Amino acid sequence: MKAAVLKAFGSPLSVESVPDPVLGTGEVIVDVVAAGMLAYARDVFSGKRQYLLELPIVPGSGGIGRVRAIGPDATRLSIGDWVMIDPTIRGRDDAVAPDIILQGLTAGTPEALRLQRYYHDGAFAERVRVPTENAVPIGAIDPADAGRWFALGRLLVPYGGLLAGRLLAGETLLVNGATGAFGSAGVMAGIAMGAARIVATGRNAAVLAELEHRFGDRVRTVTMSGSEEDDRRNMQRAAGGPVDIVLDLLPPEASASWVRAAALAVRPYGRVVLMGGIREDVALPYAWMMRYGIEVRGQWMYPRDAIRRLVGMVRSGQIRLDGFTVTEFPLDQVNEAVAHAAANAGPFKMTVVRP
Repeated sequence: MKAAVLKAFGSPLSVESVPDPVLGTGEVIVDVVAAGMLAYARDVFSGKRQYLLELPIVPGSGGIGRVRAIGPDATRLSIGDWVMIDPTIRGRDDAVAPDIILQGLTAGTPEALRLQRYYHDGAFAERVRVPTENAVPIGAIDPADAGRWFALGRLLVPYGGLLAGRLLAGETLLVNGATGAFGSAGVMAGIAMGAARIVATGRNAAVLAELEHRFGDRVRTVTMSGSEEDDRRNMQRAAGGPVDIVLDLLPPEASASWVRAAALAVRPYGRVVLMGGIREDVALPYAWMMRYGIEVRGQWMYPRDAIRRLVGMVRSGQIRLDGFTVTEFPLDQVNEAVAHAAANAGPFKMTVVRP
C-alpha cells in the first residue's frame, strides 16, 4: 500500500510503498478515506515540538474510513462500515491509569512508547490498523463528505473538556483562547450542549467578531489586553453574571497570566478545565481555591464514549458540519497539505489528506 513516511525530523514526508498492516486479535483494519492534517504538523515533523516519535513513522492522527477487516472479538462492526479512526489509544493492562498515545502523532510519555511501538503508524496511508474500540461507527455517509466528517476530530478535544467540566444546559461557559481551531470548536460544542452564554476570549478581534456573528447573542467576546486584572474584569462583565465553568485552550505561546485571568473569573464552587499547551506554570491563590471550593482539573483528549455522543449530536442537527471549510489533498501531495494547514490555521478551517 501507499503511505507517507517521516524518516527524519526536518525532512519532507516521503510517499512510498510500505507493507500492508496485518490484522491481530482485538484489532480492525480500516481503509482510510480522509485523514486530518493538524495546523501545527510542520512543527511536529520538524522536531520543534519535541513530540515522542520513533522514526521512521507513518504519521496522521485519526481519520474517517471504512472497515476492511475485523478480528474475532468484534461483535457489532461489519466489513464496509463507516467509522471514525480514533487516534487516542489507551493501554489495556491498567484500567485505572492507562498509558495513552495519539497514534501517528506522539507517545505522550516515555512509559507509553511501548504502546506506540506496536500501534506505530497513523492514518496518512491507504490502510491503518487500530484497536477494535478505536474504530467507532458513524453511520452511512456520502464518500464525498468524509473530509467534512473529520470535523469530529476538531470538536472532540474541547467536547472532552466540557464533559470533564460537567457543563450543564443553562450555565455560563468561558472559553479561554477561542480564536484558535480547538477554541472556536469549543464555542460550537458549548452552544450545542446548551450553554446559556459563552464568553470567548482571544487576541484576534476579527475572529472574535466572526464568532459573535456566527453564533449570535449567546456569545460575548473579550479581546485580551495583557493586563490580568483588566482582562478578568472584562470577562466577568461580558458574562453578565456568574461564570460557571472555564475551558482553557490557550496555545503554547500564551502567557500564564491569561490563564489566571480566566480562572479567577469563575464563580465560587465553579470549575476550571485546563486543556491548553502553555509552557509556564500557573500560580493560583490557595486561600481562594480552598475557601470557595474551586475545582481545577487537567484534561487530555476525551473519554471513549465521546465520539458516539458527538455523532448523535451531528445526526440530530445540534451540530452542523457544513460550517467547516475543507481543503483536500491526495496522498501524493501530502507535503503541500502540511504547508497549507500551517498557512490556513484558524476557526472552522480544515486541511484533509485523502489516501
